[in-house]
Amino acid sequence: MSQIEAVKEKLRVIRILRLLKKNYTYEELSRITGLPITVLNRYVRGKVLPSTQRTKELIEILSPYLNLEEEVRRRIIFDKHGLFDNLKILSDSDLMSLIAENIASKYREVKIDKILTAATDGIPLAIHIGNELGVDVVYAKKKREVGVEKFYEVNYVSSSSGSVMTLYLPYWAIKKGENVLIVDDVVRSGETQKALLEMCKQANATPVGMFFLISVGSVVERINEEYKIPVDVMIQL
Repeated sequence: MSQIEAVKEKLRVIRILRLLKKNYTYEELSRITGLPITVLNRYVRGKVLPSTQRTKELIEILSPYLNLEEEVRRRIIFDKHGLFDNLKILSDSDLMSLIAENIASKYREVKIDKILTAATDGIPLAIHIGNELGVDVVYAKKKREVGVEKFYEVNYVSSSSGSVMTLYLPYWAIKKGENVLIVDDVVRSGETQKALLEMCKQANATPVGMFFLISVGSVVERINEEYKIPVDVMIQL
Protein backbone atom coordinates (compact mmCIF):
# COMPACT_ATOMS: atom_id res chain seq x y z
CA MET A 1 0.00 0.00 0.00
CA SER A 2 1.37 3.42 -0.99
CA GLN A 3 1.60 6.30 1.46
CA ILE A 4 -1.31 8.04 -0.28
CA GLU A 5 -3.48 4.93 -0.04
CA ALA A 6 -2.54 4.53 3.64
CA VAL A 7 -3.58 8.12 4.40
CA LYS A 8 -6.84 7.66 2.47
CA GLU A 9 -7.63 4.59 4.57
CA LYS A 10 -7.02 6.58 7.74
CA LEU A 11 -9.29 9.36 6.52
CA ARG A 12 -11.91 6.76 5.67
CA VAL A 13 -11.87 5.55 9.27
CA ILE A 14 -12.36 9.13 10.46
CA ARG A 15 -15.37 9.52 8.14
CA ILE A 16 -16.86 6.25 9.34
CA LEU A 17 -16.46 7.31 12.98
CA ARG A 18 -18.00 10.72 12.27
CA LEU A 19 -20.94 9.09 10.54
CA LEU A 20 -21.47 6.51 13.28
CA LYS A 21 -21.20 9.24 15.92
CA LYS A 22 -24.52 10.60 14.62
CA ASN A 23 -26.24 7.35 15.66
CA TYR A 24 -24.05 6.17 18.54
CA THR A 25 -22.74 7.86 21.69
CA TYR A 26 -19.04 7.96 22.50
CA GLU A 27 -19.71 5.45 25.26
CA GLU A 28 -21.26 3.03 22.75
CA LEU A 29 -18.42 3.53 20.26
CA SER A 30 -15.92 2.94 23.06
CA ARG A 31 -17.53 -0.41 23.86
CA ILE A 32 -17.59 -1.34 20.16
CA THR A 33 -13.97 -0.41 19.45
CA GLY A 34 -12.37 -0.97 22.86
CA LEU A 35 -10.79 2.49 22.64
CA PRO A 36 -11.00 5.25 25.27
CA ILE A 37 -13.56 7.99 24.67
CA THR A 38 -10.75 10.57 24.65
CA VAL A 39 -9.01 8.80 21.76
CA LEU A 40 -12.25 8.45 19.76
CA ASN A 41 -13.02 12.12 20.36
CA ARG A 42 -9.65 13.14 18.94
CA TYR A 43 -10.22 10.97 15.87
CA VAL A 44 -13.73 12.35 15.26
CA ARG A 45 -12.53 15.93 15.66
CA GLY A 46 -9.66 15.28 13.26
CA LYS A 47 -6.99 16.12 15.80
CA VAL A 48 -5.00 12.95 15.10
CA LEU A 49 -5.04 10.08 12.64
CA PRO A 50 -4.96 6.43 13.75
CA SER A 51 -1.85 4.37 13.05
CA THR A 52 -1.82 2.07 10.03
CA GLN A 53 -2.36 -1.00 12.21
CA ARG A 54 -5.16 0.60 14.19
CA THR A 55 -6.77 1.77 10.96
CA LYS A 56 -6.88 -1.81 9.72
CA GLU A 57 -8.36 -3.00 13.02
CA LEU A 58 -10.99 -0.24 13.14
CA ILE A 59 -12.15 -0.87 9.58
CA GLU A 60 -12.65 -4.54 10.43
CA ILE A 61 -14.49 -3.69 13.67
CA LEU A 62 -16.66 -0.86 12.33
CA SER A 63 -17.59 -2.23 8.90
CA PRO A 64 -20.53 -4.34 10.26
CA TYR A 65 -21.99 -1.16 11.80
CA LEU A 66 -21.80 0.83 8.56
CA ASN A 67 -24.67 0.33 6.12
CA LEU A 68 -24.70 3.11 3.56
CA GLU A 69 -28.00 2.02 2.04
CA GLU A 70 -29.75 2.15 5.42
CA GLU A 71 -28.11 5.48 6.17
CA VAL A 72 -29.44 6.94 2.93
CA ARG A 73 -32.94 5.54 3.49
CA ARG A 74 -33.00 6.93 7.01
CA ARG A 75 -32.37 10.44 5.71
CA ILE A 76 -35.04 10.52 2.98
CA ILE A 77 -37.87 12.73 4.24
CA PHE A 78 -41.33 12.26 2.70
CA ASP A 79 -44.13 14.83 2.87
CA LYS A 80 -47.86 14.09 3.02
CA HIS A 81 -48.03 13.95 -0.79
CA GLY A 82 -45.36 11.27 -1.05
CA LEU A 83 -42.71 13.65 -2.38
CA PHE A 84 -39.31 13.46 -0.77
CA ASP A 85 -36.39 15.66 0.24
CA ASN A 86 -32.84 14.28 0.05
CA LEU A 87 -30.95 17.34 1.29
CA LYS A 88 -29.93 15.52 4.49
CA ILE A 89 -28.03 13.10 2.26
CA LEU A 90 -26.43 15.59 -0.13
CA SER A 91 -25.37 17.97 2.67
CA ASP A 92 -23.49 15.33 4.70
CA SER A 93 -19.94 15.44 3.34
CA ASP A 94 -18.80 12.34 5.27
CA LEU A 95 -21.71 10.25 3.99
CA MET A 96 -21.21 11.52 0.44
CA SER A 97 -17.51 10.74 0.57
CA LEU A 98 -18.16 7.17 1.74
CA ILE A 99 -20.77 6.67 -0.97
CA ALA A 100 -18.33 8.05 -3.56
CA GLU A 101 -15.60 5.66 -2.37
CA ASN A 102 -18.01 2.75 -2.74
CA ILE A 103 -19.07 3.73 -6.25
CA ALA A 104 -15.57 4.66 -7.41
CA SER A 105 -14.31 1.22 -6.42
CA LYS A 106 -16.62 -0.28 -9.07
CA TYR A 107 -15.14 1.86 -11.84
CA ARG A 108 -11.42 1.86 -11.05
CA GLU A 109 -10.77 -0.72 -13.75
CA VAL A 110 -12.81 1.27 -16.29
CA LYS A 111 -11.18 4.14 -18.18
CA ILE A 112 -13.24 7.22 -17.33
CA ASP A 113 -12.32 10.63 -18.72
CA LYS A 114 -15.25 12.76 -17.50
CA ILE A 115 -18.18 12.64 -15.13
CA LEU A 116 -21.33 14.26 -16.49
CA THR A 117 -24.36 15.40 -14.49
CA ALA A 118 -27.17 17.92 -14.66
CA ALA A 119 -27.34 21.06 -12.54
CA THR A 120 -27.99 21.36 -9.72
CA ASP A 121 -28.66 18.56 -7.24
CA GLY A 122 -26.47 16.03 -9.02
CA ILE A 123 -23.36 18.20 -8.64
CA PRO A 124 -22.37 17.35 -5.02
CA LEU A 125 -22.47 13.60 -5.68
CA ALA A 126 -20.64 13.96 -9.00
CA ILE A 127 -17.90 16.09 -7.39
CA HIS A 128 -17.29 13.52 -4.64
CA ILE A 129 -17.09 10.64 -7.16
CA GLY A 130 -14.89 12.69 -9.47
CA ASN A 131 -12.54 13.41 -6.59
CA GLU A 132 -12.27 9.69 -5.80
CA LEU A 133 -11.60 8.76 -9.43
CA GLY A 134 -9.36 11.74 -10.10
CA VAL A 135 -11.35 12.96 -13.11
CA ASP A 136 -13.05 16.24 -14.03
CA VAL A 137 -16.78 16.82 -13.53
CA VAL A 138 -18.89 18.73 -16.07
CA TYR A 139 -22.57 19.54 -15.84
CA ALA A 140 -25.35 20.57 -18.15
CA LYS A 141 -27.46 23.61 -17.30
CA LYS A 142 -30.97 24.74 -18.17
CA LYS A 143 -29.69 28.12 -19.33
CA ARG A 144 -27.02 29.17 -21.80
CA GLU A 145 -23.97 30.66 -20.11
CA VAL A 146 -22.90 34.13 -21.19
CA GLY A 147 -19.44 34.02 -22.74
CA VAL A 148 -19.77 30.49 -24.15
CA GLU A 149 -20.15 30.47 -27.91
CA LYS A 150 -20.95 26.83 -28.74
CA PHE A 151 -23.07 24.33 -26.84
CA TYR A 152 -24.35 20.81 -27.05
CA GLU A 153 -28.08 21.38 -26.82
CA VAL A 154 -30.76 18.78 -26.09
CA ASN A 155 -34.52 19.33 -25.87
CA TYR A 156 -36.81 16.99 -23.93
CA VAL A 157 -40.35 17.00 -22.57
CA SER A 158 -40.66 17.10 -18.80
CA SER A 159 -43.23 14.56 -17.61
CA SER A 160 -43.90 16.61 -14.47
CA SER A 161 -44.74 19.88 -16.27
CA GLY A 162 -45.46 18.80 -19.85
CA SER A 163 -43.16 21.61 -21.01
CA VAL A 164 -40.26 21.40 -23.41
CA MET A 165 -37.01 21.71 -21.45
CA THR A 166 -33.50 22.28 -22.78
CA LEU A 167 -30.11 21.35 -21.38
CA TYR A 168 -26.94 23.11 -22.49
CA LEU A 169 -23.35 21.91 -22.19
CA PRO A 170 -20.33 23.86 -23.53
CA TYR A 171 -18.56 22.18 -26.46
CA TRP A 172 -15.25 22.04 -24.59
CA ALA A 173 -16.77 20.02 -21.72
CA ILE A 174 -16.75 16.65 -23.51
CA LYS A 175 -14.44 15.65 -26.34
CA LYS A 176 -14.73 13.09 -29.07
CA GLY A 177 -13.71 9.61 -27.93
CA GLU A 178 -13.90 10.33 -24.18
CA ASN A 179 -15.42 7.79 -21.81
CA VAL A 180 -18.14 9.35 -19.68
CA LEU A 181 -19.74 8.28 -16.39
CA ILE A 182 -23.18 9.85 -15.92
CA VAL A 183 -24.13 10.60 -12.31
CA ASP A 184 -27.27 12.03 -10.73
CA ASP A 185 -28.81 12.12 -7.29
CA VAL A 186 -32.35 11.11 -8.32
CA VAL A 187 -33.85 9.56 -11.44
CA ARG A 188 -37.63 9.68 -11.73
CA SER A 189 -38.88 9.68 -15.30
CA GLY A 190 -35.45 9.43 -16.94
CA GLU A 191 -35.88 12.33 -19.37
CA THR A 192 -32.99 14.36 -17.94
CA GLN A 193 -30.67 11.36 -17.88
CA LYS A 194 -31.58 10.43 -21.46
CA ALA A 195 -30.78 14.01 -22.45
CA LEU A 196 -27.31 13.56 -20.93
CA LEU A 197 -26.89 10.37 -22.95
CA GLU A 198 -27.89 12.29 -26.08
CA MET A 199 -25.21 14.88 -25.28
CA CYS A 200 -22.62 12.11 -25.21
CA LYS A 201 -23.89 10.99 -28.61
CA GLN A 202 -23.62 14.53 -30.00
CA ALA A 203 -20.04 14.76 -28.73
CA ASN A 204 -19.12 11.30 -30.11
CA ALA A 205 -18.20 10.33 -26.55
CA THR A 206 -18.95 6.94 -24.98
CA PRO A 207 -21.17 6.61 -21.90
CA VAL A 208 -19.59 3.72 -19.96
CA GLY A 209 -21.96 3.70 -16.99
CA MET A 210 -24.59 5.54 -14.95
CA PHE A 211 -25.02 5.88 -11.21
CA PHE A 212 -28.06 7.21 -9.37
CA LEU A 213 -28.32 7.62 -5.64
CA ILE A 214 -32.11 7.19 -5.68
CA SER A 215 -34.34 5.70 -8.37
CA VAL A 216 -38.13 6.01 -8.47
CA GLY A 217 -40.13 3.22 -10.10
CA SER A 218 -38.78 1.05 -12.93
CA VAL A 219 -37.07 3.78 -14.97
CA VAL A 220 -33.60 2.28 -14.45
CA GLU A 221 -34.63 -0.99 -16.06
CA ARG A 222 -35.99 0.94 -19.07
CA ILE A 223 -32.78 2.96 -19.45
CA ASN A 224 -30.64 -0.16 -19.18
CA GLU A 225 -32.74 -2.00 -21.75
CA GLU A 226 -32.80 0.91 -24.20
CA TYR A 227 -29.16 2.02 -24.02
CA LYS A 228 -27.40 -1.24 -23.01
CA ILE A 229 -25.00 0.36 -20.54
CA PRO A 230 -24.35 -0.52 -16.87
CA VAL A 231 -26.67 1.33 -14.49
CA ASP A 232 -26.09 1.29 -10.71
CA VAL A 233 -28.59 2.50 -8.11
CA MET A 234 -28.17 2.69 -4.35
CA ILE A 235 -31.84 3.05 -3.34
CA GLN A 236 -34.93 2.16 -5.36
CA LEU A 237 -38.26 3.60 -4.24
